Amino acid sequence: MKHSSLKPLDEALAELLAHASPLDGGETVDSFEADGRVLLADAVSALQVPPQDNSAMDGYALRCADVAAPGALLPVSQRIPAGSVGHALQPGTAARIFTGAPVPPGADAVVMQEDCEVVEDGTVRVNAAPQAGQNIRRAGEDIALGATVLAAGTRLTPAALGLAASIGLAQLPVARRPRVALFSTGDELVMPGQVPPAQMKPGSIYNSNRFVLRAMLQRLGCEVTDLGIVPDRLEATVDALRQAAAGHDLILTSGGVSVGEEDHVKPAVQSLGSLDLWLIAMKPGKPFAYGRVGGAHFIGLPGNPVSSLVTFAVLVRPFLLRLQGMHDVAPKTIAATAAFTWPRADKRREFLRVRLNAEGRLERYANQGSGVLTSTVWGDGLVDVAPGQTIAPGDTVRFIPFAELL
Repeated sequence: MKHSSLKPLDEALAELLAHASPLDGGETVDSFEADGRVLLADAVSALQVPPQDNSAMDGYALRCADVAAPGALLPVSQRIPAGSVGHALQPGTAARIFTGAPVPPGADAVVMQEDCEVVEDGTVRVNAAPQAGQNIRRAGEDIALGATVLAAGTRLTPAALGLAASIGLAQLPVARRPRVALFSTGDELVMPGQVPPAQMKPGSIYNSNRFVLRAMLQRLGCEVTDLGIVPDRLEATVDALRQAAAGHDLILTSGGVSVGEEDHVKPAVQSLGSLDLWLIAMKPGKPFAYGRVGGAHFIGLPGNPVSSLVTFAVLVRPFLLRLQGMHDVAPKTIAATAAFTWPRADKRREFLRVRLNAEGRLERYANQGSGVLTSTVWGDGLVDVAPGQTIAPGDTVRFIPFAELL
């Protein structure tokens, strides 16, 4: 097939996402258990944070007017640890205060303890003239009463869970986990542990895709049913698809989505439902299939390990996030400087495995073959190369860290 008949990647992604209606249902879980889940409803604050003006550090709360110049001596009228509330500050005195403690009425600054000196009679010498508001965290400066702190569709991170906890949310409503059935096809596939390397038959390979895809699905919050390796026979493929369609939202396969005599996924899916086979203008990862089997979505990935990984990251990851109700599913890209040459412009959109060097520039893995899984462990991410683009050292490129994809 000529490159002119390949489907552009952006067009394929838009078409795929059009099928990704958010899943019905949800659940309320303890905030401790919500990492990586997608929030189903806005998290709205029933209080302001901080709840009152408080000290940003250990020191002394005072009136700026009482310290017109460094060296002023003030008696200490009270001590306010965190968790306690002091009384109104008497003019001409200071309050010993600790980080997080409420600032007493009347005080308009906190001087850190390093700028203060306690003398023998118990008074404190203030060695730095303060400015109004110094070292005071104002009530509500982080979160206002009634503010939406986390919007529905947010994928929850450790920081987001801390933010939810700071407004008193012990439980959170989250989208239902996608239920995914996973299997590989290919008589050449062998599971690690079944056959020692020295006894592998000619033509056999260990099934790395099963480990990559299962882990990526779990990181995206999916409940995975692993159906193993399906033999290269039409009847076995139909049986596996029929089993996978029951009780799952997505069937994900790797291998068998081409049009060769031993590629049975296409006719098997078509016998049970519908299938679109796309040849996408991307490298690695050209063959890609989307369809339906019963009530389940079907996605077929290429069999080469890097093609499978990259295609999952670029297409399946946003699809699964959209199923969970997440709005912004595009990975964040970074403008970075290339330290390599890529002189061969291609009509397809290419994803090169790269890593950051000590100077903060991107180096390219020498062998960019679709079977070289080593490159994905060596690398820190992908450079997104537009069709027709060449790269020279010093050029600015679009870098997608693996942390955004995996």
